[in-house]
Amino acid sequence: MNKVYQNLAKHLDNLPGGFPPSDSGVELRILKRLFTPGEAEIAVALSMVPEPAAAIAERLNMDESSMAQLLESMSKKGLIFSMHKQGQDLYMAAQFVVGIWEYHVNDLDKELIKEVNEYMPHLMQNVWMKQKTKQLRVIPISKSVAAEMSIMPYEEAEKIIQKQSKIVVAPCICRKEHNIMDKGCGKPLEACLIFGSGAYYYEKNGLGRSISQDQALDILNKASEAGLVLQPGNSQKPSNICLCCGCCCQILKNLKNLDQPAKAVHSNFYATVNQENCTACDICKDRCQMDAITVEDTAQIDIQRCIGCGLCVVSCDFEAMCLVEKDQADRWVPPSDTFKSYLNIARERGLI
Repeated sequence: MNKVYQNLAKHLDNLPGGFPPSDSGVELRILKRLFTPGEAEIAVALSMVPEPAAAIAERLNMDESSMAQLLESMSKKGLIFSMHKQGQDLYMAAQFVVGIWEYHVNDLDKELIKEVNEYMPHLMQNVWMKQKTKQLRVIPISKSVAAEMSIMPYEEAEKIIQKQSKIVVAPCICRKEHNIMDKGCGKPLEACLIFGSGAYYYEKNGLGRSISQDQALDILNKASEAGLVLQPGNSQKPSNICLCCGCCCQILKNLKNLDQPAKAVHSNFYATVNQENCTACDICKDRCQMDAITVEDTAQIDIQRCIGCGLCVVSCDFEAMCLVEKDQADRWVPPSDTFKSYLNIARERGLI
């Protein structure tokens, strides 16, 4: 029985997002909770290239009709990804993060949450933090960017949203799991914006609801008010924007534990202080998700901890805080699309 789950764990680890083995074997316990042995065998046969049920059935020497039903069931359970393209249903492997874990936002229980929280720091330290190309990046809140700055469209959340024809908003799984464990922070729950084929998948499987561009922009404004960090997918055409808090988000929580979080994120800005305008009110310190700000006579910013989110800028009534663009050599130009981003990650991990 263990062998099929070991094979699945190895398969997931060979996807860009990774799923490395742990000393405790908690990753296998997670898979046993989510997959039946039969589902695990099918999942191992899928790649990140979308395929029709017929091709997968032929590879596994199974009946096409039965395979189509099994794949559709696995898609609805959040174990694989599916899409409808050119008149046919296509199926592909889903990574554990970002992917399978997020697809279980509607059926969390305390035991699964405990095991994933045991495993997540291991995954973050052994894959996310080690690879150069991350799955997500940080962009500033638009109101924190000075009018004279000419920044790229992929750095502006509003412009990303205005290019979308399909948008779904879903609950933030990080804040939802904290709510279930009675550790919620009270910040907005509907805070994951999904675009394109991912949006159709979320809507089809009841993971979120379709919204307009104006509604998505309103959610952005509420995120700024609530002090949430904008983390879109790491490409110039991202498939999502996550709106994250440092108390619940697995990524931000693990970043905060580093001595120099700025080195572990893709962000093209950092904050500075106009000492003359600063009144030492502490609001910026309270808003910072990375503990990058200390306040004595005036605010001081540790630029090795600052991830350039702009939350301190929009919360300052005295115009004492501003964002500065990093030097050209230190700026991050994201891959053109999500596929190329994952390709880069796979290369960096030695998978191709």
